[in-house]
Amino acid sequence: MKAHLPSTISLSSNSLDPSRARPHSVTHTLKIISRALKMNHVVEFRRRSKTAPAAKLREIEVLIISAQDLKDVKHVTQMRPYAVVYVEKDVHVARTRVDEHGGTNPTWNEVVRVKFREEMADKEHVLAAVNVDIYAHGHVREKPVGSARVLLCDVLKGGDAREPADNPIQCLTVQVWRPSGRPQGLLNLWVPPTGRFLIRRESLSFSVREAEEEEVVAMQGGEEE
Repeated sequence: MKAHLPSTISLSSNSLDPSRARPHSVTHTLKIISRALKMNHVVEFRRRSKTAPAAKLREIEVLIISAQDLKDVKHVTQMRPYAVVYVEKDVHVARTRVDEHGGTNPTWNEVVRVKFREEMADKEHVLAAVNVDIYAHGHVREKPVGSARVLLCDVLKGGDAREPADNPIQCLTVQVWRPSGRPQGLLNLWVPPTGRFLIRRESLSFSVREAEEEEVVAMQGGEEE
């Protein structure tokens, strides 16, 4: 016995018209798609964070000497400035002590160590710089005084940190710029060409000298016998 199929299939107008589709079903579908995309992004981010190698850091020494003719941002009390030093602010930041007595002409004479990604010292990063931000210390908030910068390519020249000829100690004076962009004040600092100040070798020379003296004494003792 054969089954009889209807010759025509009636479709309601609601099933063909997208505008008449149930809105909550469309919203639910979009939420599912959005959730799936977010989960895929999180998984991909975690996979990359696990496989990405950590960037190699380099550390250099910077001598922050002094500043002069800075803007006085403290109108009632004496300004107590300090310096914040960095190459990449999101990698490492160093700071000096607070000068309690210098006011607008502070003196620090302090060596700070600054870390940054080693690749920043390459020639391709021509705008990489040692940045020095000067602030006035306060009980409520730290007021910005000015900023200065020195390009790494202008100060890091390479060489042997143990050789005085490759590592002179001098003074570099750069302009201090107010947050408004107006120049006011000067900053005195120095970055060794090798990135490190002179490594003293007295201990090595003494040990060599002592070894030579011991050898001479031993030879004299043998001749007497």
